[in-house]
This record gives sequence, C-alpha cells and structure tokens, in this order.
Amino acid sequence: MMMKTSLFAIAAAIATPAVAAPESFTVDPRHTFPSFEVSHLGFSTQRGRFNASSGKIVLDRAAQKGSIDVVIDTRSVDTGLEKLEEHLRGEDFFNAAKYPTITFKSDAVRFKGDVPVAAEGELTMLGVTKPVTLTISSFNCGVHPISKKDTCGADATTSIMRSEFGMKYALPAVGDQVKLNIQVEATRD
Repeated sequence: MMMKTSLFAIAAAIATPAVAAPESFTVDPRHTFPSFEVSHLGFSTQRGRFNASSGKIVLDRAAQKGSIDVVIDTRSVDTGLEKLEEHLRGEDFFNAAKYPTITFKSDAVRFKGDVPVAAEGELTMLGVTKPVTLTISSFNCGVHPISKKDTCGADATTSIMRSEFGMKYALPAVGDQVKLNIQVEATRD
C-alpha cells in the first residue's frame, strides 16, 4: 500500500504543471534600436534611430503579467546626416543637454496566451509624461545561436503626437505624428 501511495504521489507531481516564475531580461543594446518616422514637408518620410538604449523586461508568461523599463539616450540620435543630428539634439527637438533620456515604463503588459501583444505604459520625453500603448509583434524566445544564452526578441510600435510632449518646432511642415518602432532583444538574467 505504501508503494502504491508513493507511486501515485510521484505520478501526480509529474502530471501537475510546474509553476513558472517571472523571468527577468536585460535589454541587449547591440540589437535594440528605437527608431522614428516623421513626414518631411509632405514630400517624404524621414527616419532616424537612437544608437544607445538600456532597460529591463520582466515576463511571467504563466500568469500573463510583465513589466518594461527602457531608457533611450537622446544624445545617440542617428540620421546619417551630422548637421541634422546636431539640430535634433538641440533645443528645437530633443534638447539632449537638458533631457538626455526618453523613458518608457509599463507594468501592464497584455498577453494572448503566453505571448505578450501590447504594453500600456508611460512615455517621458522632454520632461513630459504621457500614456502610450506599444503594440508588440514578432515575439520569439529561445537560445541565441551565438551567445548560447536564453534570449527574447520582439518588434514594438506606436504613434505619438510630438506637440503633446512640447516638441513644436517646424509644425506643421515637419509632421506632428511620429511613428515609433522599437526592435528589441533581451537576454535572460
């Protein structure tokens, strides 16, 4: 009888799914480049990116919860045009001397099954904080083939009105609506 009870307990333990703990990830700055798109005089879409970002992401896929804390260095803006980058770092746009970072913080990550599909949070730029929802796509986790570390990656997008953050230079010639694209890869801690 004791043997039967022990076998039943082992079988029950194996059949019971393990409770997954939240996983913490550090943003990989070599593979994470927030970028933006904005209309230029109605003729073309101008693009730029930020070459320096950092952050932490916590995912609890079993509980369908998570948090995101990302910091973007405004001094790292890159358009491929040095004079434009100097202007973008200045007071007319990012005012990088006074506001060296843009941040996004979220404790409200939405899931579909065990896959994050959106993050509702707060974007702070030029000292102004506004609610923003990032749409998450192409989410994938696995062992990175080069580093051999557990890695997750995704693409996130949203649109903002730059004037709502106090960035009003050259409106309406340079568009008010700015599309933000964030490709992110993060390594499990």
